[in-house]
Amino acid sequence: MNLTKILTGVLLIASLFLAYQLYRSVQGTIEERKTITVTEAAIVEKLKFIREAEIVFQSVNKRYTSNWDSLANFIRSGQVPIVTRREEITQKSYGVEEVKVIIDTIGFISAKDRIFKKNYDVTSPDNGVFLGFKVKEGDRIIKNQKPYSLRVGEKVNAPPMQDEGVITKIQSIKVGTEIKKGQQLMTLTNYLFDPNIDLTTLGEVPGKSNLKFDIYVAFVEKGGLRVQVIEVKDPKPVNPIRKESNEAKNRKPLHFGSRFDISTSGNWE
Repeated sequence: MNLTKILTGVLLIASLFLAYQLYRSVQGTIEERKTITVTEAAIVEKLKFIREAEIVFQSVNKRYTSNWDSLANFIRSGQVPIVTRREEITQKSYGVEEVKVIIDTIGFISAKDRIFKKNYDVTSPDNGVFLGFKVKEGDRIIKNQKPYSLRVGEKVNAPPMQDEGVITKIQSIKVGTEIKKGQQLMTLTNYLFDPNIDLTTLGEVPGKSNLKFDIYVAFVEKGGLRVQVIEVKDPKPVNPIRKESNEAKNRKPLHFGSRFDISTSGNWE
């Protein structure tokens, strides 16, 4: 074997090694980005759930909580009042009206239902003649499905759904009935969050073992009023560009709320 063949063999091996290293580097970068994307999506979903739970907790208790056990227990067994608001107007002398706002509690709903579920009222988009439903109570509706039809003028319309969920109520409307724009046709119920979420790990950051969200609750002075603020934050971002020192809000660690302002907005929004 001469020197040329030896050098050729060495160069080939070196080229193959460098190509493999380059492949590993590129593949590693792709996998890292994928991991970051998946992990951050799970963190955002968890933050959305915690935010909704805190908002409902605050509506009942007039305060937020920084205790994960208290929040989890509220989700499991708390009750949220259903209230109605009405106004009574009394005519006074000289044409002056006195308006009294009356708020009544007409019942209660479980905190779990209030946090996890959302109801959507489906109403008629136009005046027309009702031509019938193509679905029944208990059916699941998906977006763009056409569950009913009506005649508007000379045309038959089957409006596509903008929301999705399970039909929990269908109004009793006979075929051939004249209906008005905005008239309620049915009610959908949909889960906003996974109903099987493990509440024992409520405060834990997804994808990071033994790490909990930072939660900050305090009272501050705003416009002469004493108000409560809340901030819940991922303390150790998996994404290296997310630093506390970043000026851009969407480049800071994933969080919702603020330590200084009355806000529950998330920086992913």
